[in-house]
Amino acid sequence: MRRHAQPLLLLTLGVAVLRVSLFSDVCLRYVKESAQPFLIATGLLLAALGLAGLARDVVPRARERTQGAPGKGTEKSAATSESIRQDAHGPASHEYAHHHSHDAEAEAEVHGHDHSRGPRVAWLLLPPALLLLLFAPPALGSYTASRDQPQLVQDYEHFDPLPAAGSPVPLSLTELVARLQQDESGSLKGRTLVLQGFVTPARESAGTKAGTWELTRLLVSCCAADSQALRVTVHGAQAPPADAWVRVTARWRPGGTFGTTSAALALDAVSVTRVPEPANPYLDKAPVL
Repeated sequence: MRRHAQPLLLLTLGVAVLRVSLFSDVCLRYVKESAQPFLIATGLLLAALGLAGLARDVVPRARERTQGAPGKGTEKSAATSESIRQDAHGPASHEYAHHHSHDAEAEAEVHGHDHSRGPRVAWLLLPPALLLLLFAPPALGSYTASRDQPQLVQDYEHFDPLPAAGSPVPLSLTELVARLQQDESGSLKGRTLVLQGFVTPARESAGTKAGTWELTRLLVSCCAADSQALRVTVHGAQAPPADAWVRVTARWRPGGTFGTTSAALALDAVSVTRVPEPANPYLDKAPVL
C-alpha cells in the first residue's frame, strides 16, 4: 500500500463508521445501544487521523507539482550550495555519506522493508468500509433464530400488576415467557395479549402443525455475534413472510402447567398486523398501544 493511500483508507473507514453510528442508527443492527457512543468516537478518531495524514503527505506533494520544475538559476544556486557543502565537509564526508546510503539501500533490499509503503494486508479493511457506506447489511433474522436454541429468561423477583380485566395486555416476549414459566398465579390465563416481533417459519418436527409459525425476538449481550432467540408458536393465523415484523394480538394456548417450564410457549392469534422494523431490533420491549 502506497503511503498516500493510507490516510485515504483511514478516512474511508472513519466516514463509514460515522455513517452507521452518528448519521443514522444502523449500528444498532450489530451492537447494543450502549456501544453507539464508542463507535462515534472511533469514527471521529479515524476520520481525524485520515485528514491529518492527507494534510501531511498529499497536500505538500500537490503543492510541489503546481510550482513546476526549478529554473536554471535555481539549479545553479543549488549546485553552488552543494559544492560549498562538500568543500566544507571534505571528500571523506562525501564518501561516508555515499557508502552509508548504499548500505541502507542494501539493508532494505535484504530485509524487504520499505517504510514508504504500508502492509498490503491493510487493503482488507476497504471492502467492509465500502459495504457500510454503500449497503449496510440488515439485522439478524429468521435464519439465525431458526438455528439457535431458545433462550432461558432470567428469574423475576416479582411481576408488575396487569391492566384491568378486559383490557389488552402489552408484553415483551421476555416478560411473556417469564410469566408463563414463573408466575404460578396464572395471571395471563384468558387475557388478550399484544406482542411484537419478527416471523420465523415453524421448524420441521414431529410436533409441528401445519399453519403454525413463530413470533421471534433476538436478544444480544454485546453485539449480534452473541445473539440468542426467544420464540413463541403462533396458531390460527396465516404466516406472514419470513423476517416480516408483526404485531400479534392473541391469547395463551393452554398446555403444560402454568408457572413452570412445562407451560406451552404458544398463542392463539386473534389478529396479526404488519409493522415497520424498529430502529433497535434487539431491544425487546412491550409494544405501545
